[in-house]
Order: sequence, then C-alpha cells, then structure tokens
Amino acid sequence: MKGYAGKYLIVDLTRGKTSVGRVDESFALNYIGGYGFGARMLYDMMPKPAEVDPFSPENVLIWWTGPLAGTISTAGNKYAVFAKSPLTGIFGFGISTGLFASEFKSAGWDGAVFTGRSEKPVYLTIDDENIELRSASRIWGRTTWETEEMIKEELGDESFTVASIGPAGERMVRLANITNERNRQVGRCGLGAVMGSKNLKAVAARGTKDVEVFDVEGLVRFIAELNERCQGPATEKYRVYGTPANILVHNKLGCLPSYNFQRGTFEYAEEVSGEMMLKTHVKKIIACAGCPIACDHVNQAREDHAGTVSSVDYESLELLGPNCGIRSLDTITKAVEICDTLGVDTISAGNVVGWAMECFEKGILTKEDTDGVELRFGSNEALLEALRRLCLKEGRLGMLLSEGVRRASQIVGKGSERFAMHCKGLEWAAYELRSLQTSTLGFAVSNRGADYLRSGSYQVDVKGQVDRLRLDKSRGKIVYDGENQYAVIDSLIICKFTRGVFKSMDELAKLYTLVTGLSMTGEQILKAGERIHNVARCFNVKCGVTRKDDYPPPRAFEDPLPDDVVKGAVIRREEYEEALDGYYECRGWSRDGIPLKRKLLELGLSKEAEEVGVEA
Repeated sequence: MKGYAGKYLIVDLTRGKTSVGRVDESFALNYIGGYGFGARMLYDMMPKPAEVDPFSPENVLIWWTGPLAGTISTAGNKYAVFAKSPLTGIFGFGISTGLFASEFKSAGWDGAVFTGRSEKPVYLTIDDENIELRSASRIWGRTTWETEEMIKEELGDESFTVASIGPAGERMVRLANITNERNRQVGRCGLGAVMGSKNLKAVAARGTKDVEVFDVEGLVRFIAELNERCQGPATEKYRVYGTPANILVHNKLGCLPSYNFQRGTFEYAEEVSGEMMLKTHVKKIIACAGCPIACDHVNQAREDHAGTVSSVDYESLELLGPNCGIRSLDTITKAVEICDTLGVDTISAGNVVGWAMECFEKGILTKEDTDGVELRFGSNEALLEALRRLCLKEGRLGMLLSEGVRRASQIVGKGSERFAMHCKGLEWAAYELRSLQTSTLGFAVSNRGADYLRSGSYQVDVKGQVDRLRLDKSRGKIVYDGENQYAVIDSLIICKFTRGVFKSMDELAKLYTLVTGLSMTGEQILKAGERIHNVARCFNVKCGVTRKDDYPPPRAFEDPLPDDVVKGAVIRREEYEEALDGYYECRGWSRDGIPLKRKLLELGLSKEAEEVGVEA
C-alpha cells in the first residue's frame, strides 16, 4: 500500500505520552483518507457524543492527511482536523492547505489523534520519528504569525511548518480557527477553540522522507495532463481574479448577501469587486504547494491601515464587506488580518458581526450592550473594533459575539433569533438563501451546518441549470450526488477548484490507484463517499440531529428579497419540504432524516445500523 505512511500518532496530552496506531488496506479502501478517516475515527472514539462537552478532555481532536499529500498530485497537499464542534455541538471538521500536510506526511505519518488535556500549554514537534511535547508558556498569548516565527526560532530550523492557534483559540472563542503558513486556515466549526481547551498551542512538522507512490511513470503522465487542464477555462477566473471574481457575478444575480442577508445586492459592489481588488490592492498572487492554479490573492492596504497585508478570498471579502455594509477594501484587508492573526474564522465572524449590526440598528442592542461601540452597517471603525473584541472576548460585546450567532441570538432574544443566519449553529456562508434555493437545501442538510463546501449545490443555481427561485423534489438528487462526490474529494484530499478538471469519478479513482496501488473504480470510490457521509450523519444523529435541524433560518421563508433583480424571492415552505423529502429518499433515510438500517447495511456499516439505523 503506497501513498499512505501506514501509521498515525496518538498523543495523550493528559499523561504527556505518545504511541502509534496503524492504517491498514481495508481502512484505506473503505474510507480513503481525510474526511473518511476523520468521520470513522470520531464515531468510534466518541460512542456517546451527546454527553461530551466539546471543551472537556473527553473530546477527541483528530488530524488527517489524504493519500495524495506529499506526492506530485495536483493540488493535493491538504490536511483536515476533526472534533465535536464547540460552535455547533455536532460533527465538526475543517480543511487547510499549504506545506504543512506535505511535511507531516514526509515525516512518516498519516495523521495524529489528541486525547485528554495538558496541565500546562504545550506544542508538539514532529521531526520524522522524533516526537516531542514542548512547553508553550513562552508563546501562549501570541498571535498565530508570531507563534510560527517563535517556534521556528526556538527549533533553530526554518524548514518546520507550524499550525497554531491565536489568542482566540486560547480563550476558547467558539469561532476560533487553526492557522498554518500565515494565510492558510482550518477555518470552520471552532476547532481552534478545541485546541485551546486542551492547552495545545501548535503542531510543528518537518519530514525528510519520500512518499512512495505505486506507479511513478503513470502518475507523472496523468498529473502533467491534469496540470495542463488546470491552465484552461475551468480555472481561469481563479487564476486571474481569484474567488473575489464572484462579487459582481453574484451581485448581478441578486445572490450577494448584504446588510446581514437583508438584501441580495450591494450598491457598492463595484468598489469591493475582484476586478477592483486586482487593480488597486493585490500585492501578489500565490499558489499552494503543488498547485498549478494560483488563486490566492494577497492584498496590501493602500491608505487606511497602510502596510496591512492579508489573503482575501470571496467568503472573507463578502462577509466582512457587503454583509456588514463595508465598502472599503482597506478596511476589509485589515479585518481579515485581525481574524487571521488573532485566530477566528472570517465567515463566522462577518456573519455574527452583521447580525449584531442589525440588532443595533433595530434597537435590540444598545450602546450599553456594545460597550459604547456604534455598531452600525457601513462603519469601518465599528467592524474592526467588534472583531478585535470578539477575538479577545473583551467586554460585554466581545463575550457575546465570541459565542457565535446562534448562542448570541439566544442570549439576546427579543426576536433576534429570527435573523440569526445559521444552520445547526454554523454561520451561513456568502450565498443568498432565497435567490439560490438549491444551494440553500445543500447548506441546510450539510453534516457540519450551513456549508457551501459539502455539495457544491450552488453551482446549478448560479449557472442557470435549474430555476434557482423555486424548489422541487429533483433538487434532492442534485444535493445527494454532490455530497457523495465532495466526500471523495475531501477524503483524497484535493482542492475543489480542480473539480472541473477531472472528467469523471473514474479519473479520481485512477489517481487514487496510481498513487496507492489499491484498485478502485469510479463507482467504488463514489460508494466510499456515500459511506463516509453516512458515518458523519450517524455521529450527528447520536448528537440529536433530525429533520428539525435541516432547515434554513426563518428569514429564508418569511422575508421576500427587496432587490429589483430578484424582487419578492422567498422560499415556499411546501416546496422546501418536498425537496427535503426527495433528498432523504435518495439518501435512504427515514422521513425524519435518520439513516435506514438497510441503507447502512448496504454500505457495510453494521455497527451504525445497530446503534443508529431505523426500520423503513
């Protein structure tokens, strides 16, 4: 079995001891890597997840690479982190890219599992077979960027890559993320807060070993072909403008959330567009390790906050910009820097601040509640101050926002829950609900909450392949297919921007076989994707998730869009129910969203069938 290191690290933080676990061929074929390994292990290691406080030592923190990491495979140097999410209370995971995954795999490890809680702050070093837990007292309290520099200095070697948390993770802000190489983040679900709860400040990895592949010549030929395709039209917008190209496209379609999702257009969209950003603020365009696309656009502020530099993608630009009524690229660049250095997810942060701004403008929050901050849409100063306080849990405002939009709205009450934009506790990403209705179904049924990265269902809406302002039963099949495909992509793990480069699932299976030597067809690898998704759902069912949790927020049903381009758009509840039924039927789940025993047995999940499955 090539591609895999064949082993993973087990770190008992309570005792300060490490041991080794093994990855066998059966595990690899059934679960591939990344998402699959994480779902399988989280389910097995947490038999009663509903009883586990995400901040308790009983929560398990799991890191996995995929079989492609450390090889020449196109855009395959990624790693994933898993735990019970402190933000949602259910299955939590996130993915990051960069050199970290490659170094981790080259050190001879497929993953790492952290249990317990260290008495004092520590960080882990992985230097091939040399594993050490070191004191992090000197770096506790430092930003993610400072932590990376200080660890490299302490180890005396710049070749180490570092994944760390900032002050937000240390303070267990529920939106906290994990940062590696400054601009790369495990962003969603608050997994940085889980690290903070375990007193784990960082992981530093360096590897000197080659990652062996099964068919070197065949892989070289296939990757050369894929890389050539990556220079074609399927990835052109990412190469030129990066994901911020979506700003004007979405504004034209009326699906660009603004003013906390009250509208689907932004009157200043031109000023914060990808086109404007490229002309005025982009300092450089860089690529992730092993990526031929180079979509990462790094901004430098020009006037306000001069010298500030941050990596600005569509989600960050949109949620910290139009969603908060902000029209200044300088301010947005600074906002992203605050989030990246102090360590919070930009999507969740922009969402919860947008909610707070609406609360303030409606008189639900007062200046007393916000510690004197005039929290109004369009206020550059208010956005930056709110983000700083959120990250540091500072004052009444910071404490409130640090809980995430679901908990914050429950604390405040007064009807603010109605416009708290989340699903299952995860803040909604930068896609309007009412004007992209297939997308909304995909977000709402996602295993980790409101999630644009689990099915790609927004694509059929944006491309005009369906009537995006209506729903019907057939949309369930679209979401189902997308989720299974994306489960494979997130298990291999490869960049989703290459999804248009692969011609079929057979080509993904071919890539897997060339690297690992394990025979896999397109049909088989897609079945593995379905298996993986069901294991994650079963974990959530154990946490209490049912049909009641698979709905968008009330605004989707109750507030018609006022924008001229999609005026009056709203989700009709009876259509949504029909689409949700169609999704469950495709999945082989009950009408209440619980996997049927026969479906679980068909997927080889006998344990889940016994513990979670229901009869038809």
